[in-house]
Amino acid sequence: MIIAIDGPAGSGKSTVAKLLAEKLGFAYLDTGAMYRAVAWRALELGLDLSVDLDADPTLIAIATNEPIRFAYKEGEALPSEVYIADKDVTREIRFPETDLAVSPVSAALGVRKALIAQQQRIGALQNTVMEGRDIGTVVFPDAELKIFLTASPEVRADRRFKQNIERFGENAPLSRDEILADIVRRDKYDSERAHSPLVPAADALTLDTSDMSIEEVVNWIANEAS
Repeated sequence: MIIAIDGPAGSGKSTVAKLLAEKLGFAYLDTGAMYRAVAWRALELGLDLSVDLDADPTLIAIATNEPIRFAYKEGEALPSEVYIADKDVTREIRFPETDLAVSPVSAALGVRKALIAQQQRIGALQNTVMEGRDIGTVVFPDAELKIFLTASPEVRADRRFKQNIERFGENAPLSRDEILADIVRRDKYDSERAHSPLVPAADALTLDTSDMSIEEVVNWIANEAS
């Protein structure tokens, strides 16, 4: 069974997907981390991400030829580390500069084709929870259960700011207002991009999580999966 969870930045889909996978005993695949890994590598190589990236040979080569893999701690079902070309980028892919780079990189058609092929192969092997922005529309259009999570931009900014404080402490790199501005920018960019825009699948169940706890969301989806 494939459970596809889509939604905009800060909607809680990553946290929900991880907890749902644990609750159901499914595998969890963090597709967003795959795009972030490619974005980080593009930044490391100094690529200009302000231009049309659809046919950029270096970017496509990263996505095609530099394998992305996840590492797991013994006895745990969820991946704890992310690697690209055998370099551990678990922390780097969550840095603010990667946040800014991931939208244009993930919109590049060559990158999406390369990573979607990997995701489809992995998901076909076992019961899987996958989250991203086009899982139900492009990666697994035949998924048995499709969920589109959303929340107001303000609520999503509050969540992301709290995560940054927990991760970086008082040295959190972005203010709450800066995060809100970035979320609004990413929503517009992701919903209007030419390839695989951020839209709910026609048969997806849409859930507004603004006033719901993570536990409530996970239980709601688990009930739909049963």
